[in-house]
Amino acid sequence: MNAGLPASSAPKASLRSRLALWFAGLSLLTLLSAGIYVGRIATGQMQQASGDALLGTARAAAILLADQLHERQLEITLLSQAPHFTRGDLDAPALLRSMEQRARAHAEYAWMGVADAEGKVRQAVGELLVKQSVGSRPWFQEALKGPYTGDLHEAVLLAKLLPGSATGEPLRFIDFAAPIRDEHGTLIGVLGAHAHWSWVTGLVESTVALQDMQREAEVLIVNARGEVLYPERLIGTRYQGDLAAGAGSWSDGGDYLTRAMPVGMRRAPGLGWSIAVRQPLAVALASAHDLRDRLLLLGVLAAAVFGAVAYRLAQRVSRPIEQLAQAAQQLRAGAQGFPIPRDQAVREIAQLSQALQEMTRSLLDKERALREANASLELTVQQRTDALTRANEALSRLAVRDGLTGVFNRRRFDERLAECQQLFLRDCEPYALLIIDADHFKRVNDDYGHAVGDAALKRLAGLLQQNTRSSDFVARYGGEEFAVLLPEAGGEQGALAVAEKIRAAVAAAEFAEVGGITISVGLALASRLDGDAGALLKRADHALYEAKRAGRNRVVKAPPPVEEAVLRG
Repeated sequence: MNAGLPASSAPKASLRSRLALWFAGLSLLTLLSAGIYVGRIATGQMQQASGDALLGTARAAAILLADQLHERQLEITLLSQAPHFTRGDLDAPALLRSMEQRARAHAEYAWMGVADAEGKVRQAVGELLVKQSVGSRPWFQEALKGPYTGDLHEAVLLAKLLPGSATGEPLRFIDFAAPIRDEHGTLIGVLGAHAHWSWVTGLVESTVALQDMQREAEVLIVNARGEVLYPERLIGTRYQGDLAAGAGSWSDGGDYLTRAMPVGMRRAPGLGWSIAVRQPLAVALASAHDLRDRLLLLGVLAAAVFGAVAYRLAQRVSRPIEQLAQAAQQLRAGAQGFPIPRDQAVREIAQLSQALQEMTRSLLDKERALREANASLELTVQQRTDALTRANEALSRLAVRDGLTGVFNRRRFDERLAECQQLFLRDCEPYALLIIDADHFKRVNDDYGHAVGDAALKRLAGLLQQNTRSSDFVARYGGEEFAVLLPEAGGEQGALAVAEKIRAAVAAAEFAEVGGITISVGLALASRLDGDAGALLKRADHALYEAKRAGRNRVVKAPPPVEEAVLRG
């Protein structure tokens, strides 16, 4: 009997099954699309925010490390140009005293010494390597050409002379060296120093301590070949790719978000180091992936719910299918609403229409929630950016101030001196320079300890600031030496008056536990015959030497350059 039935009478899928599949697929497609789209946006923004935070940490560490390397190189260079070094006698006791003073002031120096032009060590702190030859060492060869900052290396000659590290790791150093030339420019030797690698890593760790580090992020020092120098546990790991662009991978096989900043080549020439900060990619993007997964799960659950509702409603639906299909199409196209059939007597159509309206509101609520989540993410990025800005400002202040006394440091003094010299040459604005040294200050440290000595230096710095004008510039020149620039000197008498006021104020002041301290002051007035600021600095330094030789606790004015003195005569 069934053989005679027309083809159209063959069994077909039920209406409720079709509606259930349709609504389930529609809701799943909508929410999955929204989830994937929002997940991509959130992933990109999270990666950008995390990368910016990592880059900020790398930049702060790179700036601090470059500054410190530059200061150590500048210290060695300036020391090699000191008068008692350039006189030609490399066996003079004054050379050893100067090196011992630097070694005490900077604990990072593992070795410091002078070698003659043939490479034989003539004097060294602790008498290490004295009379031995260092002529084949790279730092000595490079220093014959000019100031040199050397790359990381393990101890060679000093390995058996210095105590090993507490962790058992091999001793590693970086080198600073500068040529020693006499007053005619003839090379007479080399001043060299080895700094502990732990000093470099300590600088990086101190910077990281000030940063709001991302979760599971780690800071690395990488050389020009992409090899990790720090931390110790990652030595042997290598970055394969363009580190500056963050395009590449680490040889340890992990997936990381990496940002790097080179250590300034101007301040540390030839090293090629970079500070790299990396964070596991899964950790960096965890929030975005979690949001995406939640949205996808929500899409699956919503599809199941809508399919079940459609299946139940379709049991009683037999009319206006086209209207319902059109409404579903409008909903998928993004319409805010859809027409409800006029036949209100059909209760099932009204219920289905109401269900579709609720689904629309639910989608709008989810979209609004996503916008709020995006706004919260942007606020977090802004807060992290503000925190990074504040940290950079704090680092900038630390870069120009002396950590002990609070006055300007030697680096900022050199910049300010160059500015005054340029104004003097351009606008004939006269200025004066005072070099101030605390008399017999070594006795204070020896008799009372360095803590009392540091307190005395703070007190002395405060007196200098209290007895100078707002236009004057006070800086710590080195150790117990200070420098004062008088941009508005007021001529020779004005500069002498300021210098004498400072000397008298210090002599009359009380210093806790020490009692009284006096100072010797060398004064020099800028002259066009100086040639550059270095000549003025040298004249002021000679005047300070004369003040000490004349009995200390006095101000000595440097004579004008030779040609100017002749013209006045």
